[in-house]
Amino acid sequence: MTTPYFSDTLIDTIKTRGTKKILSKGQFLIKEGDIEKNLYFVESGAVRAFLLSELEELTIRFGYEGSIINSLSSFIKGTPSEFYIDAIRKTTVRIISKENVYQLVHRDSDSMQQYIILLEVLITQQIEREIDLLTASPTERLKRVLERSPNLFQQIPLKYIASYLRMQPETLSRIRKFLI
Repeated sequence: MTTPYFSDTLIDTIKTRGTKKILSKGQFLIKEGDIEKNLYFVESGAVRAFLLSELEELTIRFGYEGSIINSLSSFIKGTPSEFYIDAIRKTTVRIISKENVYQLVHRDSDSMQQYIILLEVLITQQIEREIDLLTASPTERLKRVLERSPNLFQQIPLKYIASYLRMQPETLSRIRKFLI
């Protein structure tokens, strides 16, 4: 998700109140089983959220410049995260704690409205993704993800996009050549 969904005030507050952290490729923001206590704003670089199945890593979300990401269910409910978030390449994030997020959200009605918009966007994105995975062909899934994120291939390596779309990298490469 990128900044146009939110007011400059919300993003500026995260940037100024958030602690800057530089992640090396492969470094984790959160691991399965940890309780999410932060919200992350990606200033540069890219991260991915993924699950481990018996056979593979299943990518479920990306975050790159301008994105806000975390393990939302864990953050809201205070339960262990069901997935990992790691850096795909050198990445700079701003980290704001749950306590600071809630202080920010409750300071005025505009801040509360921006938080509601954030949650609505995340929920809508998740529903769209679920529908794509359940009903769309591989070609349609790629078309739809490119409509939502036209610069995805400039930000994320092909093998992670393939995992996100639930296809083999070779299949994605073939479909991509057909579409271009």
